[in-house]
Parts: sequence; structure tokens; C-alpha cells
Amino acid sequence: MKLGRLNHIGVATPSIEESISYYRDVMGAGRIRDPFEMEEQGVKVCFVDTPGENGTFGTQIELIEPLGEDSPIHGFLAKNPAGGQHHLCYEVEDIDEARSWFEGLGKRILGPTRIGAHGSPIFFLHPKDMMGQLTEIMETPKDDTHWSN
Repeated sequence: MKLGRLNHIGVATPSIEESISYYRDVMGAGRIRDPFEMEEQGVKVCFVDTPGENGTFGTQIELIEPLGEDSPIHGFLAKNPAGGQHHLCYEVEDIDEARSWFEGLGKRILGPTRIGAHGSPIFFLHPKDMMGQLTEIMETPKDDTHWSN
């Protein structure tokens, strides 16, 4: 198994609209994607692109707002009311191979593999097994067609 690039940093926020203003007005973010809801995961999501090489985008910031009290982000914000870094997401070429790799190492996987905000399969690794950091593993997206704004 080979770890790919850091795809995004997940940031929990009590208000995506306020966070968008922050990244646009304070941080000077050039491209902020339209927010969208992922009801099956209980979150509203918005991606902020950071510049990459040759006109591409680099690592993204994933803003995550809970859709209700059942959202996993709601619990995080209860402990961190101002929001903050929630997880790191790394790409892999084959999600099934990566899952088997981490299971073979005795790492705890949180829940089943499912489709994430980029439209690719993902799973999460327990922070206690990953140096204290909730870690998302995502199969490298095959295309970018779902990003049209």
C-alpha cells in the first residue's frame, strides 16, 4: 500500500457562511466551491481550494457544518464551540487494498467504507491509532465532473 497526497484538511465549523467569509476576506482564498448537503452523513460541506502547481489546485480545506444534533460534527463542536481541525484526508490508489493494509496493522477502522464528499470511497481511522489524528483514507477521485459550480 502506498500513501498518496494529502487531499484535504477537514475543519468543523458552526457556520459555513462565516467560514467562507473568513477564507475569502481574511485568507484571500481564490476559489471557494458552492456548499452542499450530505444528508446521509449529517453534514453540510464546502471546499476551499488552495493553489497548486501549473494552475491546478493543491490541498483543499473542507469546511464541515452539522445538519443537526445527530451529526458526528455536532459532538465535535460541543467540545470545540469555535470549530477547528477535524481530520486529515489522504489519497490512496485502491481503497480496498488500503483498508486491508490498515486492518492487517491492527488499526481500528470507524464504520464501513462509504462514498465521501468527493464522490470517491472513503473510510476513517481511529485517532488513537493514528498519532491522535482522525484520519480519512480516500480513493483518488477518477474525475472532477461533480465540481462544476
